[in-house]
Amino acid sequence: MQPEPVTAVDRRHRRRQETIEEVLDIAAQIMSEQGVAGLSIGEIARRMNIRPPSLYVYFPSKHALYDALFARGARLLLEAMKEADAALPAHAQRLEEILLPAAQGFVRWSIEHAAYSQLLFWRPVPGFAPSPDAYQPAIGLVELARARFAALQDEGLVRADVPAGQIERDWTILVSGVVSQQLSNAPHETFEDGRFTAALPELLSMFARHYSTGTSITERPGGRQES
Repeated sequence: MQPEPVTAVDRRHRRRQETIEEVLDIAAQIMSEQGVAGLSIGEIARRMNIRPPSLYVYFPSKHALYDALFARGARLLLEAMKEADAALPAHAQRLEEILLPAAQGFVRWSIEHAAYSQLLFWRPVPGFAPSPDAYQPAIGLVELARARFAALQDEGLVRADVPAGQIERDWTILVSGVVSQQLSNAPHETFEDGRFTAALPELLSMFARHYSTGTSITERPGGRQES
């Protein structure tokens, strides 16, 4: 028996990946319409015009589908925050000028991707917990924020008497709290007109006042270079 040509194997693999992405796209759309717990294998199959058992070729269980969605959402958020981090101002007078764009980027993404946010920040599916592999991008998000605060400590803008991990913890409470309040109490409001997102600048200012060293400089030593 002759082995399959590599091109045929690659083509089949590509089709499989395309189908998986299509399933995830449709699943995310259903979650945005009906909530995370409203996700239905049968509804995905109906929208794809296939029989429900066909989906188990790609995802052996509904929790496996949620796991893939969690990994995708966490990866997308991590990518968005890396882009936001790279775009932070290279020169700033105050700590909040650096932190506010990062907070706004996190909250905006979370509000605009509410279904993923429910899955990432809440526990809407009984019995579901992300696998270690799916959780890796979420760990990367924590490490990114922690590294940011450690760098700001090195630059003298953030208090050095508090561990960077503690500052990152409080940062997470602040930004994810705004997201949770907005999505649970005013889910149809946008980032721009949300009653809770409107409080973000003042909350961030309070956070910055608490953790700032009080240093005000125009150009931070070792700061990010402007493109």
